Amino acid sequence: MMTYDELDTPALLIDQRVMMENMTVMQQYADRQHVKLRPHTKTHKTPMLAKRQEEMGAFGITVAKVGEAEVMAAHGLTDIFIANQIVGEKKLKRIRQLAESIRISFGIDCIEHVHQVEEVFRGAEKKAEVLIEIEVGEGRSGVIEESHFRNLLKAIQECDAIHLKGIFSHDGHTYQAESPSHCQTLYEEAVNRTLMFAQIAEEIGMTLEVVSIGSTPPFLFQFDIPKGVTEIRPGTYILMDASQSNVIGTFSHCAATVLTTVISKPTRERVITDVGAKGLTAQTRSKGLTKTKGLGKVKEFDGVFVSDVFDEHAIIYHEGFRQQVQIGDKVQIIPNHICPAMNLHEKAYLIQDGEVVEELLIACKGKLQ
Repeated sequence: MMTYDELDTPALLIDQRVMMENMTVMQQYADRQHVKLRPHTKTHKTPMLAKRQEEMGAFGITVAKVGEAEVMAAHGLTDIFIANQIVGEKKLKRIRQLAESIRISFGIDCIEHVHQVEEVFRGAEKKAEVLIEIEVGEGRSGVIEESHFRNLLKAIQECDAIHLKGIFSHDGHTYQAESPSHCQTLYEEAVNRTLMFAQIAEEIGMTLEVVSIGSTPPFLFQFDIPKGVTEIRPGTYILMDASQSNVIGTFSHCAATVLTTVISKPTRERVITDVGAKGLTAQTRSKGLTKTKGLGKVKEFDGVFVSDVFDEHAIIYHEGFRQQVQIGDKVQIIPNHICPAMNLHEKAYLIQDGEVVEELLIACKGKLQ
């Protein structure tokens, strides 16, 4: 069996033990809170890992794009929610086709969406299953005004080809919380706002099967989930990354790293490795608990971070690190944000006790449509 340091670089590694621990902790949390776990698979984009999440108790999966849903369905995943607004006849026809063989739902947030969905699904054997997104402070998509929400509900009631499955929200602004208590405040405000809109729907006789909330940081703190929420949609928890590690103050839960080779040491302080923006991204987080240092954390070297990246080069300025590594040595870098980093690799190597136990195809790579 091959050891991971025999792999050519750059190579995306996933520590199986750490990943399984992360999955177990989140599933147990959801079970204790009496909600369903519908993990967001845009983090790993890998059908094999989605199946493992379901085997451990997840109730279906979440994706970001129709293309991801198609790939997951082709690999045997049969309960999929697209946590995004889907616009355009081409994409809606693809969802209608998927609905013939799996249970699939998707997001809307305006009257225009309702009209488009009704037109495409008219005459379909199954109604379109939709969830209305509620904006809860992130400053992204979703319904803001109560009057707008009521008009949207009325429009759906008048449709023949649409079924309102529920509502969903994403409290992504919790990433910028300054402290655990601030994170809890933002989370509770977001959940209460989501539940307020759920109550409005119930009051006019539209029973909701799903009230779905998501974002990893509050669930890392394992805040209580109030009655009325039916499911949670964390994504990053399975692999973690440098930014999420800052939330809990340890990198020990990071399952994913990028293996890279030292290729140059041109000055007393500078070290160059063979992975750059095309394997790590150039992402940072600048605020709150998830604020990152540098462009990636060098694993097993305290205080060593990637200083800069070119397309194919990581630049590290650290005299002590330079003295410890030789040309040809391999080191691991923890990405700042694992979701886009996964999308840069065609495959990942599952590692157990230093050995490569499985090669995983990142089948949803590049599925942006």
